[in-house]
Amino acid sequence: MAELHDLTALEQGAAIAGGELSSVALTDHYLDRIDREDKALGAYLTVTADLAREQASAADRDTADARRDGTRLSPLHGVPLAVKDLVQVADVRYTSGSRAFTDRIGDLDDHVVTRLREAGTVLLGKTNLPEFALPCYTENGLGAPTRNPWDPERSPGGSSGGSAAAVAAGLAPLAHGTDAGGSVRIPASACGLVGIKPSRGRISNGPSRPDITGLSTHGALARTVADAAALVDAMAGRMPGDVYTAPGYPGGGTLLDHARREPGRLRIAGLRAPMVPDAVLHPDCAAAYGAAAVTLAELGHTVEEVEMPADGGIVEAFTHVWSVEAASYELEPYEERELMPFTAYLRDVANAVTARQYDQALRTFRGVGQMLTDLLFGAYDVILTPTLAEPPTLTGELREDSDPAAEFARMTAFMPYTTVYNLTGLPAVSVPLSRNPDGLPTGVMLGGRYADEPTLVSLAAQLQATTAEVTPRHPAMW
Repeated sequence: MAELHDLTALEQGAAIAGGELSSVALTDHYLDRIDREDKALGAYLTVTADLAREQASAADRDTADARRDGTRLSPLHGVPLAVKDLVQVADVRYTSGSRAFTDRIGDLDDHVVTRLREAGTVLLGKTNLPEFALPCYTENGLGAPTRNPWDPERSPGGSSGGSAAAVAAGLAPLAHGTDAGGSVRIPASACGLVGIKPSRGRISNGPSRPDITGLSTHGALARTVADAAALVDAMAGRMPGDVYTAPGYPGGGTLLDHARREPGRLRIAGLRAPMVPDAVLHPDCAAAYGAAAVTLAELGHTVEEVEMPADGGIVEAFTHVWSVEAASYELEPYEERELMPFTAYLRDVANAVTARQYDQALRTFRGVGQMLTDLLFGAYDVILTPTLAEPPTLTGELREDSDPAAEFARMTAFMPYTTVYNLTGLPAVSVPLSRNPDGLPTGVMLGGRYADEPTLVSLAAQLQATTAEVTPRHPAMW
């Protein structure tokens, strides 16, 4: 008989709605698992047990009222989840992964948290991340690194590595993440999960740290496409003061509706080679990409290999904007001394970025989006690439505290496919289809036109249904 954490989030929500399971019992199940397993894993920075039980009790009361009145609640009503500790939850510890903010407490709910409350979800806790979500691993000065549930010597990726590890290990059925350069999709690939990065403006970034560059968006991590789509639905929606807002989906409906529909026959552009100079595609990731291309063709889609030239100007533009993002955190001198070497390096880089360079970087972002629209999306519906250029790395392998510039270059070579969707604001989904000979997950990525998440989730669900594990199992934790 399956344990509660083996059920999908939507199965859990349906059981709660039908009165077969209480949110309190489900929440206690996850809190017990976190208490037993997370000391070794390091997925959570803060566990909000009292708040979770309070929210679960309220969810059960609302569910009983809804059954009596015949009203319909969110499909995730009463379902527990985890939230990345880059967003504020009122009266809950809020570190942004930095030792400088070890004891900071959230003043308010960020809009995405407000949406999750309105959907009736239950907050298990705040998940681990690297400092200010800047690197693509999950190591910081607050404590031990987050481990990959598939191999304790490996990193779960980042920056939403704590969220991904929690879901993969069965310490949450699904989790919120943020993605400014691949930070949802990278750990999704490394931990064998679905990771959805929605279109720019689909989910509000306000109110406390609105991203004027458009790089960052909130995203969803789950074991199935349908679960991840339901979480995006719960988080999505325009809020007062939003800088960007995405239009409704083509054809209407929810993203979950589209995840349950067949995609029809699509034209798919396969981009095997990285667009970053000197990045090398590992044979394991190439094999996963090749297998996905074959499967898509067998499903009736047209897959054509396309070559796009590597462009160092894109890396330079991202570096300029990303360094300014690192410098945007206001710190006292004593807090500056607590920063990780990579963060301090990026803040120093920002000091040399001129206003004209920053303006040109943002123009480059818009130019890349126009290029993809003109050259690819006029002829194709979807872009297929590897998610990462390498399998999950060893913990500490991407870090170079003595040479942060070399660390940046190393990370860029590791994740050469993901950032283009942040520059452009286009949606992308990482899908878990393969494991390499060492048993490590290896994802592939689907990218689409602006606001066309429906095509991506429909295709991703179709792809996931071809795998031996439509609902990926939780790894045996070492």
